[in-house]
Amino acid sequence: MSDDARFEDAQEKPLNIGAFDVEDLKIVSALAQDAVFPAPEMAWRPEERRFALLINRFRWEDGIAAGRRDRPFERVQSVLVIENVLGVASTGFDRADPDLVLSLLDVEWQPTDAPAGHLVLTLAGDGAIRLDVEALEVGLRDVTRPYVALSRKMPDHGE
Repeated sequence: MSDDARFEDAQEKPLNIGAFDVEDLKIVSALAQDAVFPAPEMAWRPEERRFALLINRFRWEDGIAAGRRDRPFERVQSVLVIENVLGVASTGFDRADPDLVLSLLDVEWQPTDAPAGHLVLTLAGDGAIRLDVEALEVGLRDVTRPYVALSRKMPDHGE
């Protein structure tokens, strides 16, 4: 039997994780929280039943949020991919605006007729994207090296 994994044991490697249940999705949601992306970086491919976002996510796993500030805050470009998508709807923003930058606050599962459900991506400013999916299958994969966050600040929700 092995000990539980510890944050200190992590190595500086790109993330490549998946979620197939609600508990896994909570981890993906936490890692993607406060990611920013231009509206044109959303893609739904109905023939592949796949929805994807190219996001610039804050590197929460870097330990900075836990008080480690020995280097600048970082972001990394990542792909958030949702499989088994049957339909997509959005509200609260103009998908056609090429200059619109969105901020992802939460990814939540709402079950319907198991294993189907809705995956809701809550955005800052009362926007949301709802994906009707046949089954929960989400992937988050880093696709670039981390870079210094342009704001040089950690996201703050004023809590």
